[in-house]
Parts: sequence; C-alpha cells; structure tokens
Amino acid sequence: MAQVIARARYLRVSARKMRLVADQIRNKRVAEARGILRYTVKGAAPLLAKVLAAAVANAEHAATERRERIDTDEMVVQRVLVNGGPMLVRFQAAPRGRALRVRRRSSHVELWIGDAAGTAAADAAKA
Repeated sequence: MAQVIARARYLRVSARKMRLVADQIRNKRVAEARGILRYTVKGAAPLLAKVLAAAVANAEHAATERRERIDTDEMVVQRVLVNGGPMLVRFQAAPRGRALRVRRRSSHVELWIGDAAGTAAADAAKA
C-alpha cells in the first residue's frame, strides 16, 4: 500500500512544542507510536494521537475501497511535518500605561504512514 496522509490544521499548540512530540514518533511503527503518545506528558501528545488515528482510519478506508487487507499496527510513521500556523495577537496591560503583545501560536501537522517495506526502499534511495 502507498503512503497515507492525515492533516490537522489550526491546532492551538505552538509548532515548536509540537515538534518535540513529533520527533519521538517519527520512523516508529503505528502501535509503538500510539503507546509513546499515550504516555507522553505534553499538551501536544493527544493532538498528535488524533492525527495518527485519522491517518490509520484513512489507510483502512483506502484498503476497503481496494478490497485489500492491511495490518495498520505494522505500518510505519514515515514523516511528520509540523509547520507554524497563524497567530492570534492579544494585548496585555503593562506598567506605565503600555500594552504588551501576546502571541497565541498555532500549528499545522501532516503525518504520513506507510508500509515498513516502503520505508526501507525510501532509505535505500537516499543512500
């Protein structure tokens, strides 16, 4: 089976914090990535778990359309791309009548999962 993509946009976590969690699950099997996300104590972990669940659901749906059987737990998280989204700008009162800008950051996430064999072929092509 080819790669399957799931996207989540406008997540209310900064991209920098999201990348810390995304780095933990990159190149891991889906079952292992689920376990890592379940026990990671970061605010971004449940959000990435939802994106991973969406990618698995997309893979299962694509397989049923092709009338194939797949084991999604054996698939590998091939790529996780975390980009910054738009910022909500708020102002907070500061001393001496000034105002400070508060940036509420957001992020966009794309997660690719695919076969373990596809990952080995991609690694061989890079080398």
